[in-house]
Amino acid sequence: MNEEQTEIQAAEEPAAKPVNPFLNPIHIVEPENKLPDYNFNDLPADLKATLEKHGWTDLMPVQRKTIPYMLAARDMLVQSKTGSGKTGAFVLPLLQVIVREHKFPQALILVPTRELAQQVENEIELLSEGTGIRSIAIFGGVGYDAQLRALREGVHIIVATPGRLLDHAQRGNVDFLSVRDLIMDEADEMLSMGFYPDMQRVRRYLPKDIACTMFSATIPQTVKSLAREFQRKSAGFLSLSYDKVIANNLEHRYYMCDVMDKDKLTIKILEWENPDSCMIFCNMKRDVCYLEQVLLNYGFRVGALSGDISQKQREETLAAFRNKHLNILICTDVAARGIDVTHVTHVIVYDHPDDHEVYVHRSGRTARAGRSGVAISLITPVEEIELQKTAVDFGIQFIKMPAISEEELANRIRQRTMAELDREKRVLGQMKKERLRRFLPLVDEMMKNSEDKELLAYLLDKFYWKEYDKKEEKREQEGKK
Repeated sequence: MNEEQTEIQAAEEPAAKPVNPFLNPIHIVEPENKLPDYNFNDLPADLKATLEKHGWTDLMPVQRKTIPYMLAARDMLVQSKTGSGKTGAFVLPLLQVIVREHKFPQALILVPTRELAQQVENEIELLSEGTGIRSIAIFGGVGYDAQLRALREGVHIIVATPGRLLDHAQRGNVDFLSVRDLIMDEADEMLSMGFYPDMQRVRRYLPKDIACTMFSATIPQTVKSLAREFQRKSAGFLSLSYDKVIANNLEHRYYMCDVMDKDKLTIKILEWENPDSCMIFCNMKRDVCYLEQVLLNYGFRVGALSGDISQKQREETLAAFRNKHLNILICTDVAARGIDVTHVTHVIVYDHPDDHEVYVHRSGRTARAGRSGVAISLITPVEEIELQKTAVDFGIQFIKMPAISEEELANRIRQRTMAELDREKRVLGQMKKERLRRFLPLVDEMMKNSEDKELLAYLLDKFYWKEYDKKEEKREQEGKK
């Protein structure tokens, strides 16, 4: 099976045949005028032979459901988890509609990271073996020459991160006239990474009559808005849920941590998730005050509600959060009474409540009015026992998350920063571009000295948080309209 067709071994039977968790979705939502499933034997003989050569014996559910719509050039928004086989769901139909003799880009696949771009491009190379179909992965952080050479020699499929693709587009390196299919993989992640402005600009280069298929593990309001902008009004929605979590549009996660590390973990989660709107629940008033100071000192813009706050300040803080002037609100359950805000995307449960029903009320602050949401609990070994009781009492399926390593988090922040820097550099006029080149010798010189390297890191960190402040100020202005 391919890389995405994940196999897990049953723990109690080490020698048993591997079981794929994505073989049987428990809940499927299909569009109106649904098309019949696509089967393995429906594949063209040469493509089927290639798949069999690499160990494929059948198609995954997301592939059987999605392929017919792509072959029919129907716009689709597909909800399916990472690992469910979605790469094959768009690669297999693309390989069937590509006109091989026409060596111009006919399919464009947008992805959030260079790692995913390379992974998808490798999958295309594997499945297109012997067909003459050529593909290229385009992403930042590397030189332009190899990418430019491949584009000039002719490619059928482009896999790209939005920023670097836009660079090539603005330089006139890409011919978009023959593009028939636009694929957005991990659309929710692309929006989280801040690629929306670049995606909008890329859209201006594409033909108007184009089929657009979007894949996303979650479908928050931002993804729905993106679909409305890029897809035709006739676009359909396909959802494959493999557990109750996705089916109910609310995902319950938890991280294990020591009680003394909850403040640091909260910071990590906020940086990792980059939430549009987040409520953090603490059991004690003193923890609300403490966490507010920790997050403010780190650079976040936060508001706090507890019994020690005056009514006037409470009303001002609540109005700021409701109007999206603030995107993080820390509170106790008592202070949160009467708050009715539908735009909350994330809830962080700082302390698991003694009353299990309280957890249900906290997590219910998100995934409202048809939106999706995430509830994240910070759990000590002692609290894990209560978490398990809550799961049993209310039939909640909690997902235990792996620890967020400093390396993973730093890489995520670097990718966001590079995307934003690329975006700002791209709109500079020629004279300003010439002006900045005077600093290139200084950059080379600073890279040789460890203390000077820290100065460069300081500038990048300052830029990153300046962008955070700009987004908050923009949010505030929009709230005043």
